[in-house]
Amino acid sequence: MSGHENLIRFSVTVPKNLLNEFENNSEKNNRSEALRDLMREYISRERWKFNDGILYATITIIYDHHLPELSRNLTAVQHDFGKIIICSTHVHLNHETCLECLITKGLASDIKNCIETLKKVRGIKNLNFSVTTEL
Repeated sequence: MSGHENLIRFSVTVPKNLLNEFENNSEKNNRSEALRDLMREYISRERWKFNDGILYATITIIYDHHLPELSRNLTAVQHDFGKIIICSTHVHLNHETCLECLITKGLASDIKNCIETLKKVRGIKNLNFSVTTEL
């Protein structure tokens, strides 16, 4: 967004107690910015739910690297989904445990398929993901 020419002012009617609670719980001092954040989050959730549009997701995996074949299986999955994985980061948490973060860009259905495939890899202790969109 470059400047104010791309901004549109609109009004929203809400119950006073809802607005008060919103403002009391918002980390932002700017009501408009807080509402923009909520709108972006809502759009991301809806695109995820209905497999609509391009999304970005971070997939965080914690696993025991001592298990046989685990690294090979994780690498194979990453190669299988190479068209949506744009970056990966690997961190050693301790002698046994690693954390890997995959940054993805693609259709929700492809990202979901990647996540489901990763969940089947034996040895993963934890898998979480976060989804957003570019707006």
